[in-house]
Amino acid sequence: MKSMLPPVRKDRIIFQLPECFTPNAALHTKDGFNTQVQAACQGQRKGEVGFNIAKVIVVGDVAVGKTCLISRFCKDSFNKNYKATIGVDFEMERFEVLGVPFSLQLWDTAGQERFKCIASTYYREARAIILVFDLSSVDSLDNARQWLEDAMKENDPSSVLLFLVGTKKDLSSPDHLAHMEQEAIRLSEEIRAEYWAVSAKSGEGIKDFFFRVASLTFEANVLAELERSGSRQVGDIIRLTENRKEEDKPTKTKANCC
Repeated sequence: MKSMLPPVRKDRIIFQLPECFTPNAALHTKDGFNTQVQAACQGQRKGEVGFNIAKVIVVGDVAVGKTCLISRFCKDSFNKNYKATIGVDFEMERFEVLGVPFSLQLWDTAGQERFKCIASTYYREARAIILVFDLSSVDSLDNARQWLEDAMKENDPSSVLLFLVGTKKDLSSPDHLAHMEQEAIRLSEEIRAEYWAVSAKSGEGIKDFFFRVASLTFEANVLAELERSGSRQVGDIIRLTENRKEEDKPTKTKANCC
């Protein structure tokens, strides 16, 4: 049965594993997708398999640029008039990885203390966590540890990919940027996260970063299903994932605060 979904945008098609931002702060530095994943995807026809969805949560202090980060990638827009996220919001971004349809469910969570308990109810079953800090704010980098601790209370550390992202790269002087990146790389090594520095205003690094997130979460999903399902084909794997996690579909219903 052919998919009734519209075709994936041409600029969302991934055939090669995108390079890491800096090798000394990467989840891995291999050149391409895992050979098992490539073999599983080879020969699959586009549009004939189900949609595989990975939940990604974006956390960090208020005003570090979480919403702008997502908006720049999904809508190619930048709004300098900041409005705080209330509770949570989400965007669904479609890709095609190695010929297989794949989607990132990007959850933009509130950074304000009074909305923390609402946002935390949406942390569960994340495949990736993006810890966002402001490259011009030392405090926001220090606070990334607490955001990670909060997010990990709802997730299995062994099955979640971590990304540490410094925003507002365009606002930092070269000397300050070098110092912040040194500290960020130290933290990323400690928590085993991949470090990136981006600018939502200029768009620098945004597409490469999200392509990296999509590629690594896709690879992790397929490998996990191959391990659980033995010799299943990738089409079966993706349908299995979709059916088993029907409850993962996003809703706008807000939880009562604690």
